[in-house]
Amino acid sequence: MQENEFRAKAIQAVVDYFNSQADSTDKNGHITAADVFIVWMVKVLQNNKALLSTTVSDGMYYEVTWNGDKQEGYVDAYKKWKNFLIK
Repeated sequence: MQENEFRAKAIQAVVDYFNSQADSTDKNGHITAADVFIVWMVKVLQNNKALLSTTVSDGMYYEVTWNGDKQEGYVDAYKKWKNFLIK
């Protein structure tokens, strides 16, 4: 899959997931593609992977993977629980 196509599909997957899971009474109950940003993205051989987040301050981030061998994608949704310093 080409980079632009994967980028668009990954962003739309996050939008669709967020909008299907968000509480309708939440002020952030609906997002668009403009609210999603890619933190990191890579293509290795026929596979693509991206880490994404949104402008919603809910601590969530998303990993979208495209398996080029099987022609299927996967979305992992994660919640950030804590950030602490390691010295």
